[in-house]
Amino acid sequence: MSRVIVVGAGVVGLTCAVRLLEAGLRVDVVARDLPAETTSAVAAGLWYPYRGLPQDRVTEWARASYAAFAALAASPDLGGEPESGVRMVPGTEVHADGAADPWWRAGVPGLEAAETVPPGWAGGWSFRAPVADMTTYLPWLAGRVDALGGTVTRLSLAALPSATLVVNCAGLGARRLGADRTVVPVRGQVVVLEQFGLDRWWLDASGPTYVVPRERDVVVGGTEVEGEWSRMPSPAAAAEILERAASLVPGIGSARVLRHRVGLRPVRPSVRLERVGDVVHCYGHGGAGVTLSWGVAEEVVGLVGG
Repeated sequence: MSRVIVVGAGVVGLTCAVRLLEAGLRVDVVARDLPAETTSAVAAGLWYPYRGLPQDRVTEWARASYAAFAALAASPDLGGEPESGVRMVPGTEVHADGAADPWWRAGVPGLEAAETVPPGWAGGWSFRAPVADMTTYLPWLAGRVDALGGTVTRLSLAALPSATLVVNCAGLGARRLGADRTVVPVRGQVVVLEQFGLDRWWLDASGPTYVVPRERDVVVGGTEVEGEWSRMPSPAAAAEILERAASLVPGIGSARVLRHRVGLRPVRPSVRLERVGDVVHCYGHGGAGVTLSWGVAEEVVGLVGG
């Protein structure tokens, strides 16, 4: 059995590990940060191709991921896995003018013009999107790795391993491990609120402003500060996030704040997914790690096999 080391234990690394294990390979995941400590743990978990390029490849990866998430969210009698924490949730992306269909239109079924939007917006697109509760989904992925015979180990690396085939899913760590200075942090802050009965997600990508309901809470974001490495939440940013979000969902104003979180998105001019010798590079997914995870994992399996 061939051995593969996956570097990185965020959503992309774990998903790649699952698909590689399902393909019959021996897989060990090593990472400085364990799943609950990664940027993925901060994510709202809403399927949306945010800050990921190139558009054509991202659309294909996003479409494959949408199908995988929809299968997980299906009822158990149809093969779904409710314990994964993935649900299909209706929602609307609003826009300020009469924009054409989004460039990722082919990635999602059932997209249609919104019938109503909050005051201040000209229109929007409505569709059902996967929402992965990352507090449940990341442990579920790690559990899948374990159940399939893989391992997840904390290990701080000075360089990529060289004794075997490696899949580099190090995210921002690729700046050092992959000697790739084109990967930069884009700081994103969120406010997690108590669940106040919200059953639809709302998004204005120009903010970005998003309100994403999960079963036990609601994730409200966000910010987009390129080049900022600090993970310390800003009270001023939190207040501004909640003010923007309240224009989409007025009920936010009376909801209790549970916690503040900050994540550093690994943004690159384009996603790097290629094989160079014994290393398959898979990083630079921006704010679309969840959205692209299953699609890129399928391609990684093909590159490893090739």
